[in-house]
Amino acid sequence: AMHANDDLQNNLSAAAHLIHGSSEGRFQVTYCPGHLTEDEIEGVGYQFAPLAEMRKRYAPERLSEGWNTLEDGEQIFYIGNPALGLWASRDRLSADAAG
Repeated sequence: AMHANDDLQNNLSAAAHLIHGSSEGRFQVTYCPGHLTEDEIEGVGYQFAPLAEMRKRYAPERLSEGWNTLEDGEQIFYIGNPALGLWASRDRLSADAAG
C-alpha cells in the first residue's frame, strides 16, 4: 500500500502507525477510550468496551509482564508497552516474561 500512496511514502511515521493498528488477524483489538462512542470505535473495525469496566477487570497495576491468571480463571498475556511487545517473536516474549 505504501508504494501506491504518495502520502504514506512521504510520511513513514503515518505508515508505521497504520501497521501498529493492524492485528493481522492474530489477536482482537478492543478500545476503551472513554471519550469516543461505541459506534465510532466499531465503525472502524475494532471492538469497544467501557473504560471503567475494563480498568477494573484488567487493572494494569496488578498485572505482571507475561502470563497472568485473573480471579475468574481467564489467562491473559500482559504486555506493559504494547507498542514494543505486540510485534515481538513468541520466543522473545517468552524469554522476557521469564525474567
